[in-house]
Amino acid sequence: MTPVAPVTPVAFPPAFLWGAATSAYQIEGAVREDGRTPSIWDTFSHTPGKTAGGETGDIAVDHYHRYRDDVALMADLGLSAYRFSISWSRVQPTGRGPAVQVGLDFYRRLVDELLAKGIKPAVTLYHWDLPQELEDAGGWPERDTAYRFAEYAQIVGEALGDRVENWITLNEPWCSAFLGYASGVHAPGRTDPVASLRAAHHLNLAHGLGTSALRSVMPARNTVAISLNSSVVRPLSPTQADLAAVRKIDDLANGIFHGPILRGAYPETLLAATRSLTDWSYVQDGDLTAIHQPLDALGLNYYTPTLVSAADETVRGPRTDGHGASEHSPWPGADDVAFHQTPGERTEMGWTIDPTGLHDLIMRYTKDAPGLPLYITENGAAYDDKPDPDGRVHDPERVAYLHGHLSAVRRAIADGADVRGYFLWSLLDNFEWAYGYEKRFGAVYVDYATQVRTPKSSALWYARAARTGTLPDPTETA
Repeated sequence: MTPVAPVTPVAFPPAFLWGAATSAYQIEGAVREDGRTPSIWDTFSHTPGKTAGGETGDIAVDHYHRYRDDVALMADLGLSAYRFSISWSRVQPTGRGPAVQVGLDFYRRLVDELLAKGIKPAVTLYHWDLPQELEDAGGWPERDTAYRFAEYAQIVGEALGDRVENWITLNEPWCSAFLGYASGVHAPGRTDPVASLRAAHHLNLAHGLGTSALRSVMPARNTVAISLNSSVVRPLSPTQADLAAVRKIDDLANGIFHGPILRGAYPETLLAATRSLTDWSYVQDGDLTAIHQPLDALGLNYYTPTLVSAADETVRGPRTDGHGASEHSPWPGADDVAFHQTPGERTEMGWTIDPTGLHDLIMRYTKDAPGLPLYITENGAAYDDKPDPDGRVHDPERVAYLHGHLSAVRRAIADGADVRGYFLWSLLDNFEWAYGYEKRFGAVYVDYATQVRTPKSSALWYARAARTGTLPDPTETA
């Protein structure tokens, strides 16, 4: 019998960023303090029946008051970067006019604390929490919201641009547009497919205008990116009908954003497929030029692939697309597409674990956007984590998940991809949107009654990876 050679750890590039990510509404709490006014998620979560158990982000994990301890925890875990989002309602409460300095001061203190610990801050300007007053004026389906975002971007860029080098305009605009305005499972809970397409365009415009606004007030060394939850769409079979279904969903999930952002044009197949819903007349002269700003990097968020086929008359519309139960489709113009559960082990969200999708996604953008640096700005898994009698939290499934997906990242780098960092989702257990507090994505366990933080075994494993730049054996966490 031939002896098995020991596995040599494969190193990541020396400058690779080992980070974790969060978002404001999911962790901050303090929703009525220091001038903050309601966002659409405050309104949505307080609407009966919209979130599991009627739970809200009113307190969340109280990061607003505990940020120093949370940054110290990041430092203990050896993180080199931390991606967080700004609460628009905290710094510009109505979405218009001057900033509230006490709101900006919170983020100034947070950035200073991170820098003091040697952790690179990465700021996301928008992670789904539109000021409610802007939604009352029409929200993202209205063009003016894009201009309001540019004004907000300039305010935050002026306040933090001297200390924060890495910026992200929008997080997952697909969710903002289609879960918020088509299926209604996210705030603001509207179910109008035409409004969702209008919202997608105005989110793109907001990204372009916001990018220009940031660059007008920040040092040239700073980078601007966007984080897309681009879908890896696969056909159930190689038939022409199923391949056409892939094309339709790929356009609605991916092309509707990366088309104008990376190429300055919407896919013709997207325009044709949605022509019965809208004439796209809200795309005005100059919009595509405004959107098509040079990017310094692209953020990719990945959790699971999507499997589709053409639907027959008895199986139509998305029922297993992983985006929450709703009688309304988040895929306008795609009622002739059926979604299928991909095979394999699943997380607590019901999402299939498939690291090959992450590799495929990275290599797609390596080919489609040559020379553009990539970051994995979200990747992670929810499991039903519970402390043992000694108070420790063992999550070997998440360790295996992270090992598999980071291995896919390293393989992509070996295949020529320029991936410069990975941000685990999420640093902390937190408010998981419409799921309330029942889904735990954190590498750090939070006892919601006491707010005590306990690093799970996945956090300890990830800390070893961050410190060594290699992937430890997934059975070892100490």
